[in-house]
Amino acid sequence: MLSTLRRLADGLISLSAFAGTLGLIFVTLVVLADVIGRAFGAPLRGAQDFYQMGMVIIVFGGMALCDKLGGHVAVDVFEGHFPDAFNHWLNIFAALLGAVIFVGIAYTVYDSSKLSQMLKLATNIVRMPKWYFQWALSIMALITAIGMALRAVELALSGPSRDVGREVGE
Repeated sequence: MLSTLRRLADGLISLSAFAGTLGLIFVTLVVLADVIGRAFGAPLRGAQDFYQMGMVIIVFGGMALCDKLGGHVAVDVFEGHFPDAFNHWLNIFAALLGAVIFVGIAYTVYDSSKLSQMLKLATNIVRMPKWYFQWALSIMALITAIGMALRAVELALSGPSRDVGREVGE
């Protein structure tokens, strides 16, 4: 059961990262077109709108993969002073807390998207509806929360070990 959940979560994480990659490619092309256009006196209309909405996809698209690979910033000042079992439970707590925070982000942004949809809120220049991007952010935040919750379950089932919380390069 856990391996099936892990495969499903990995698929969702890969899909989210792929969306982030597409967002990065899109924003890069927009920047390129805008810079070339400015050189010829014709900047890309709405480039700022594309940058802003693209950043939502880039940041939240890669968030779940960053968590899966252990890429988030961790300050382990006291880790060496605590027993392995305590550090293990702290890692489980941190993963659960992260999952709760990302569910909160997803809920809050989804709730905001309903207001954006009702008021027909859009970007300033090209009038792209904002709620599409708010939905995307909510979905990608939920994927991150699922990945974090699953990591907490896997940690809880694995038991404490010396490599939990290990820094890259050790």
